Amino acid sequence: MSDINCIKKLRNEKGLSISEIERTMKINWRTAKKYADEDQLPQERECKKTEMMYEEKWGEIVSDWLFEDSKLKKKSRRTKKQISFWQLKNV
Repeated sequence: MSDINCIKKLRNEKGLSISEIERTMKINWRTAKKYADEDQLPQERECKKTEMMYEEKWGEIVSDWLFEDSKLKKKSRRTKKQISFWQLKNV
């Protein structure tokens, strides 16, 4: 997104041509034209997590565990096997 904003700024505020923007930013001419002359900014994609962990509402618990474990020594952290065993046990 920062590149797109930079392209728009070079075109609108500084008045550079597409070819000058292309050379300055070292991008393809078509890309420079696309973002310089387009009115709307592209929407950022929102990833929807559809794995079992998120559908079953285990995602928050596991992410909390991973955050807590990141503070521990490497040997003291939970393994993938321990986390998946807990999920299967509680199903």
